[in-house]
Formats: sequence, C-alpha cells, structure tokens
Amino acid sequence: MFTRTLILASGTLILAGSGLAQNRYFFSVNWHGPTVGSAAPSGVAITEGDLLTPTTGTSNPALGPLIAPTIAFDHITSLGLPPLCVGHPGGTPCIVEVDAFSRGADRAFFPNQPIQEGDILFSVDEFARGFAFGSGPLPNLTSESSAREAAPDAFTNLVSLPPGPVTPFPGRNIGVIDGDGLPSASGYAYPGVGTIEPNSPFGGLPDTGDNKDALDLVEPTTTLQREYFSLDSGFIDPLEGVPNSSSALANGFVGGDILVGAPGSPTLWAPANALGLDNIAGADTDDLDALILAENGNGVYDPPSGPYSWVTGNSDMVIFSVRRGSAVIGMPDSLLGLPIEAGDLLIPPGPSSIMPGIFIPAEALGLATLRQGTANIGDDLNAADSLWTNVNDCDGDGVEDAVAIALGLTSDTNMNGIPDPCEGCPSVGVQFCFCPTSMAPCGNADPTAGCQNASGSGALLEGCGSTSVAADDLILTTSGMNPGSFALTFMGMNLIFPASVGNGLLCIAGPFYRFPPYGTGVGTGSVGPGLVAYTVSNNPIAGQITAGSSWNFQTYYRDIGGPCGSVFNLSNALAVTFTP
Repeated sequence: MFTRTLILASGTLILAGSGLAQNRYFFSVNWHGPTVGSAAPSGVAITEGDLLTPTTGTSNPALGPLIAPTIAFDHITSLGLPPLCVGHPGGTPCIVEVDAFSRGADRAFFPNQPIQEGDILFSVDEFARGFAFGSGPLPNLTSESSAREAAPDAFTNLVSLPPGPVTPFPGRNIGVIDGDGLPSASGYAYPGVGTIEPNSPFGGLPDTGDNKDALDLVEPTTTLQREYFSLDSGFIDPLEGVPNSSSALANGFVGGDILVGAPGSPTLWAPANALGLDNIAGADTDDLDALILAENGNGVYDPPSGPYSWVTGNSDMVIFSVRRGSAVIGMPDSLLGLPIEAGDLLIPPGPSSIMPGIFIPAEALGLATLRQGTANIGDDLNAADSLWTNVNDCDGDGVEDAVAIALGLTSDTNMNGIPDPCEGCPSVGVQFCFCPTSMAPCGNADPTAGCQNASGSGALLEGCGSTSVAADDLILTTSGMNPGSFALTFMGMNLIFPASVGNGLLCIAGPFYRFPPYGTGVGTGSVGPGLVAYTVSNNPIAGQITAGSSWNFQTYYRDIGGPCGSVFNLSNALAVTFTP
C-alpha cells in the first residue's frame, strides 16, 4: 500500500526512495513574522523573498533547539527580484514577498493511483484551526493550532484519497515538520527547521511567530530544475485587517501569475487568467497561495485540458490554492460545481470554462471550510507539495515516519516524531531500590526490579529521553506490573532506608508529589513527556522540577493477591538531576 515506485514521465526520471540524504527541504516565511530581518548563519538578513533550508547536517528538518535557517536561494540572484528589503523588520511589507514555490518536478498524479497517506505536504497560517473530523492521532492541525504552533509547521494527509477530482469528505492530517523542533504545548515534538513559534491568531502586525509561506521537498532528477514561484497580491487580508504586500504589482505582475526566476527580473510562465484567476473581478483580485507543479520539460506553459491530461506529457500539471480574500472564493468550480474555498487544491479550467476546478477539496486534508458550515472564513492553505519520497523515513519502511507513528505501524515512546527503532530510548537517571533477597518483605525478591507481585515479577521503572527542563521530554515507564490495573508515579527529594510497604519497598521520603494515575494495560504504563510543565502547573514551588534540582521517582501500583497479602506494590526507584 505504501510502496513508492519508479516512474518515467515526460522524459524526467524521478528516483523513488526513502533516504533523507537524497532530498532537500526548501521553504519561505511570509513578511508578517520575526524571522524576516533576522540573520541567517551567513550573517545576511533573511527576507520574505528568500527560499530557506534548515541549518542542519543534512539540510533537512531536525529536532531542536535549532539555529536560524540558511538562505538557499536568495530573492536577488536566484529569483531575479529587486535588490531591496534585506534587513527590513518583519511585520513591514516589502516588494519581494514570495507566496508559492516549486522547482517544477513535483510528483504527478495519475488517474489510476490513489493519493496515499503522506503523499501531500501542506502548511497553513495562524488562523487555521482544522475541521473537527480532522482530529485523531496527534500532533495534527487541530492540536497544534490550539497550541498556537501550527503556522510554522507542515502537515500531511493521514487518509488515503481516491484519484482526484475528490468529492469533499472529512479527512485527517498529521504533523510532519515543526517550526522550532521543540516540544509543543500539545506535548509532542517533531523535526523542525529553525523558525519561530508560537504565532498567536490575532489580527494586526507584526506576528509573534512565523508563517510558512512556501515549501518544496526537492528530490533528485536527471533534468535541470528551475525556480517557479508566485508573488503577493495587494488586496486586504480579511483576518489580518491589513493589505497584502502587493509584491506582484510592484514587479509588473499580478498575484495569480506563476513566474520563473531569471537574472535581473523574473519572467512570466503562466498568466493568472489561464489558471482561472482574475476572471471574476479583474487584475490582482486573486492570489495564488500554494503551488504543486510537474513541468513537462519544454520550459513553456502547456495548459491542461482537464484532470490527468498531463500524463501524456503534452501539458503541465499545475495544482494550486488561492489566498483568503480572493474574488474566486465562493464561486462554483468547473469540476464539481462547489463553491471554491481557500483550502482547496485547484487545477486550471478546461477549454469550456473560466473557473478553476477543485482537484482535492480542503475537507479531505482536514481543513475547515464554509461548505461545512463550521467557519466564517475557511482555513487558508499557505503552501503545498506532492511527494515522490518521504520527508522522514528513518527505518526505510516506505512510510513517512509521522504517518507510521500515527497509524500504529511503529512506536514513538518519547513522542519526538522519530520511531523508537531508529533511536532506541536514551536511558536517563540512576536506578536504585531494587529488591534483593535480604530486603524482600516476604521472600518475594527481584534483584533487578521492585519486589515480586501477583504476576510473579517485579516492576521496573526506567527513564527515557533527556534531563533537559527546556526540552521537557523525559518519559518514566514502568513495566512488569499486574495487567489491567492502575498505577501512579510519584516523586520526592529525600531518601529513606528501604522500608517494607505493602508488597514492596519504599525508598523515597516525603513530601511526595504525584503525577496523574494511568492504566497498566498489559503490565506497562508511563508518564511524560511534559513532566516539568505538569509540576509547574499543579505543584507548589517546592514541588516543581527546575534546572539543577534532583528528584527521586517511584511507582505505586495495585497488586491484589500479591505475595505478602497486601493490595499494592512499588517499583524500584529512579534518581534524576535536571539540567537547563
């Protein structure tokens, strides 16, 4: 179901695969946020016209903390935009705003191939909140928007879609690329790119965090790739309450045009009206906001005559979205007859229409729309890409790591977006308070864990993740407990000589601070990540985990029928000293 294939189309060989080393992730940020005007590692200030890449060892997303992204294609030499705006602060418009980007070799869709989980990568802005049916496994657009951390992220479809045009149905999504790569308020972490979050969904500028405004996962091809992009229209954003930057008109184009970067000045590749834009209310009234492009190799725009006309190689596959506030929003599309939404992925009109057609509706990606009757203004699709390979597939199973974790195909115990088989679980803390024969309350010894319970084993408490208070990714897992019961993990700063309590040994002295109880499942349960945040929110100052503090942890669990005749038992203990 998830196997990637080798496809030869229009003379361009796309190499399928799962390795990160072959790919490179590019993106831009819009002019509203704080990364604009900040320094890239080269010392040059970043603009909203630059195409960026993560500053990591592989130029691909990584876990944080991260430094600022690298400028991969600057707006002057690579795109041909004016040599202006370097150093201007975020929240102030300038005439180099890039709204959408592709290198022209995105995955082409075929009529007999479903659009599988992980095939579409997309971003939204800070006002998006997701459709209720778009919830499900975390982290997703709904969870991250609630945490105000969705805008710098990228998500993928978590539901397999039929070949387009797709009739609207409630889909789901999962987070693939984070902004800063650090744990979000939802409790999850996943690889990031070095942008700034959170970004609060309030009108007015400057924004508190970044919006990802264009993205493209560039995969190896045998042909030279070009920089295809679109600039910004000038109409008023109905949620920000301010005009867009009008970078298109300032450079002699409109916001619905697709351009090709060229030295000195970009050139027009596909005009807006050929895409079904600006045909309702005139020039620059529609803004192309996301771009998926498979160019057929001849360097000129060959418009498709309908869905999949591009498979012959005689036309280009162009899939795009429009910015909220565009005049075309609310007009009936040419394929399904539905009102167009800002979250829809559209294709140009056929020969008998002037309206674009809905190829993949917003709902299928888990986005909110007016069509659902749940939004005053639908979610905005800021950027999109169709993928030949996965962004992250560390175990080489052909499935995007985030998708595999969300579907239960692999585990991610510490919730950092990396499958456990790829990293193991870094051990944290010093274990003590085991139950040797000399200490066992009633002969129920287990020298490698807590004292034996009714199941015949002792419970073992282990730490996994890191001791960093900032990362807050420590997970405390207790195994070997009685199945189908409940447990709770508690902590204290002080120690006592092991004392027989219940069917086990207590080695921690009060005052005690406990974490929420949990079910033992098949005999294993855990708390974390987010332990630091939990203590800050629920404990007095003396009971909060802070940098430099040392805490001892132990797990209490039900042990009805235990060997000593009591109804509860204890695991071994774990000592952890926390770092910044």
